Amino acid sequence: MKLSTELTEFQKRIGYRFEAPSLLVTAVTHSSRGSATREDNQRLEFLGDRVLGLVMAEALFDEDKSASEGQLAPRYNALVRKETCADIAKDVALGEVLKLGRSEMMSGGRRKQALLGDAMEAVIAAVYLDGGFLAAKDLVLRLWGARVSDVKDDARDAKTLLQEWAQARGQNPPSYSQKTRTGPDHAPVFTIICRLESGQEAEAQAGSKRRAEQMAASALLKSVAVG
Repeated sequence: MKLSTELTEFQKRIGYRFEAPSLLVTAVTHSSRGSATREDNQRLEFLGDRVLGLVMAEALFDEDKSASEGQLAPRYNALVRKETCADIAKDVALGEVLKLGRSEMMSGGRRKQALLGDAMEAVIAAVYLDGGFLAAKDLVLRLWGARVSDVKDDARDAKTLLQEWAQARGQNPPSYSQKTRTGPDHAPVFTIICRLESGQEAEAQAGSKRRAEQMAASALLKSVAVG
């Protein structure tokens, strides 16, 4: 199989050349484009998530010999979560080469965080199947780069940190409510309010509910820290 010009350029961006190009084609094919004759990347995503997890667990284990499990776990979660995978996908312009169905393309699929994160995991799996674990490990460590050594002890997400802050003070977990949803269907903007049992609250806007919740939690964390 001969790759398209776009996928050939993508290989250069990730620094890996496929012996079996069909694996890369499958990795960038979303389920909305899959068919009876064309595989999509869902199975590869499942495998890639596990390969990424092993690479990161080993990298963090080797990076800091004195770190406890309690320190390693949040660092690990920060490096393998879908948002981080999506950020890496954006770094290598993975969205530009995705094969999407018409409806997904019209709704801005090339920019969707979840879709990009899934596709990045699928690419990792494709490299693993094509070149073995060492090739996949090299790819992941190269693309994640300084993120591995720079990840902080408090890499837990803001929602987790805020919940722990509240519970340590005898409060129930914070609540999240959607204040507004604006913008077109393909590019919505959500305004989320995060509220503590004590009455303190903060709000934030983002293109996904999950991101807006994280931002609101982060804002509230900063507020209570100052208070």
